[in-house]
Amino acid sequence: MGTDHWNWPDELDALTAAPGNHRLLLENDRVRVLLTTIPIGATTPVHTHRWASVEYLITATDFVRRDADGNVLLDTRTAHSTPEATDVLWSGPFPPHSLENVGDTELRVIMVEIKAGNV
Repeated sequence: MGTDHWNWPDELDALTAAPGNHRLLLENDRVRVLLTTIPIGATTPVHTHRWASVEYLITATDFVRRDADGNVLLDTRTAHSTPEATDVLWSGPFPPHSLENVGDTELRVIMVEIKAGNV
């Protein structure tokens, strides 16, 4: 999904809607690099990620991703594989969602968002 077809307001961007969980590490016209941190038992506010990303798991734990209406999209406890520290993942853009850390370790992820049309 390119930025020309993005249906959600800028107010839902991760850095604006969930600043307690997302920290900007670097941004230029090609990428935006975020550090995402979700403490044990915490849930992020509903937010979006406009661009596809490469995600590096610094620490991994079980989590539940929900859509803006609270419907479960992914529960790693019942998924086919459990996330592990140092996993590298690819993800498309994320429409409005929240993430709840249901594990026993803080979740820390470096997200390298690839800005559409500039690569």
